[in-house]
Amino acid sequence: MTDRKTLQLRDPSETDAAPALKKRGRGWEISEKRLDVLHERAREMRRDSSEAHKVLAARFAKADLGRYKFTRHAVVGSAIVDFNCHILGMAIAIDEEGADEKLTRRRDKSLESVGIRVMRIRATDILNDIDAVLARITAGMRMRIGDKQQARAEHRRNSAPRRPGPARGNRNDNAENR
Repeated sequence: MTDRKTLQLRDPSETDAAPALKKRGRGWEISEKRLDVLHERAREMRRDSSEAHKVLAARFAKADLGRYKFTRHAVVGSAIVDFNCHILGMAIAIDEEGADEKLTRRRDKSLESVGIRVMRIRATDILNDIDAVLARITAGMRMRIGDKQQARAEHRRNSAPRRPGPARGNRNDNAENR
């Protein structure tokens, strides 16, 4: 005879347990080893920045951008971007001579798929006319702020209407109206 399977109750701690939180990688499911390598590489890039990167970083440091801050050589997912504004979901990549276009397109596409808009700027433009570059970045920031506001408004329109709660005021007044 064969063994018959019977129904069994599981230990409640197994069924009610929430899945383990990912402490590293910010939900990108990147291994700790890979993430450590990325952060170390970003540190090296900050130490040995190109001239265009130094010029743009100095201008960002002087600029008053309000609550928006651009972080140098930030790790975003499995990519390292030259500057990243987390609040806006905007990254700035400086195109240097000799960069692999196929790799950069693939990286940009993966960042765009998670809602991060990548703005590419040539290093020669930064070194030759920084004011025009800053105007372009500011325009990109305004566009991104508009996109965020539009998405927020659309979310509010599409979300379920809130149920009316008890009338504000004295509790005794609410009891009389029932």
